[in-house]
Amino acid sequence: MKFILSSDVAQEVTENIADSMNSKVQFFTWDMLIDYFQDSMPTVLNFLVKLIIVIIVFLVGRRLIKVVRKFIRKFLGRTNLDEGVKQFFDHLANVGLHFILIMIILGRFGITASSVIAVIGSVGLSIGLALQGSLSNFAGGVLILLLKPFVVGDYIREDNNQNEGTVTEIQLFYTKLLTVDNQTIILPNGALSNGSLTNMTQQDKRRVDINVGISYHADIRHAKEVLRQVVDAEEKCLENESKLVFVNQLGESAVEMGIRVWVKTEDYWEVKWRMTENIKYALDENGIELPFPQVTVSYDKQEETRQAGEDGGEF
Repeated sequence: MKFILSSDVAQEVTENIADSMNSKVQFFTWDMLIDYFQDSMPTVLNFLVKLIIVIIVFLVGRRLIKVVRKFIRKFLGRTNLDEGVKQFFDHLANVGLHFILIMIILGRFGITASSVIAVIGSVGLSIGLALQGSLSNFAGGVLILLLKPFVVGDYIREDNNQNEGTVTEIQLFYTKLLTVDNQTIILPNGALSNGSLTNMTQQDKRRVDINVGISYHADIRHAKEVLRQVVDAEEKCLENESKLVFVNQLGESAVEMGIRVWVKTEDYWEVKWRMTENIKYALDENGIELPFPQVTVSYDKQEETRQAGEDGGEF
């Protein structure tokens, strides 16, 4: 038996079937989304809770680190340790406390310290090669604190690049210098511990050396007496140390006079600059000439005439 449907009826049936399929697709899609969110919600909520706890732990940990560092600095302030040693321990405590805080945070996400240590151990060679410069600087900082070639407050000059200044801070990896024109120089501890440097303020006293040239026509005895008066007039020269005024050398165009006196280290530049200025005033007042570099040319007319005759020229 055959059923023949009209075109209108067939179109209506087709539309009903399509609507039914669309509703089923929409129904299954909505159910799937609901199931997905229901299944994921505990995980998402658990992660959000852990994240909030981690943020709280981080903020509280940072505050506790500041309190602990303040206590450590106060404790170190009561000791007789050098300022550089105190700064070093302060930075070491800062790094160690932050490392502990990071381990606690990682632990909230299920990462244990043993896992981190295992990972570090497995890639230790690569890390060691990558951080060999930092490790060298750290070892250099330890050597500086143990051997004490300089301390905070010393004025030093490293001989490789001629950087110089007052030591303001000795950190784990770097040392900070403050120059006389208020610039900060940061030097790696490894280079400072392995290279040569000059500590200009480690001793309590320094010798001031001043050389001044006078004309060959000047009276050396009189010049020495004038310079001696300048030396005696300087109040900051140490009285229990020798004060020398002497002829240092006979130069090409001047007689070089030398002055050597001893002063306290903190007075070195003040005395050197003031004495240099006073020497110029004293020599001018006594008519002692400070010569410029000069060359004396002698002229022999007879030798020139004889040479012209041998060459067949005319004079």
